[in-house]
Amino acid sequence: MSRHAFQYAVLRAVPRIDRGEFVNVGVILYCQGLDYLHASVVVDDVRLRALAEEVDLDAVRTSAEAVVTACRHPEGTAREGTGLAHTFGRLTAPRSTVVQPSPVHAGVTEDPAHTLGALLGKLVAPPAPR
Repeated sequence: MSRHAFQYAVLRAVPRIDRGEFVNVGVILYCQGLDYLHASVVVDDVRLRALAEEVDLDAVRTSAEAVVTACRHPEGTAREGTGLAHTFGRLTAPRSTVVQPSPVHAGVTEDPAHTLGALLGKLVAPPAPR
């Protein structure tokens, strides 16, 4: 198999913007060489409530799932300067909302779907109990 460059960002739930604390809730992965743009999310109610008991969990879920939906239904084409690259750029642009993207990181992969799952497990899944 051949290796392809990819970019990814972690989705962070920030229940109180004023405090800046966050819990990772998802990953967006874009691989231009394979025309691949997907996101996966896992919202951990317990971890979020530990940061802010009053967090609106429905708002977090809705915002995170909107990113997943946007990846499934990108608009435009590369020729128009839109399409997957444009959608990834729009989804990873800094913003001050309950779900925010991390800075963009890069890597190489043979299988972007597998890499997305591995990143989700490593960066989002709750830590294993000791």
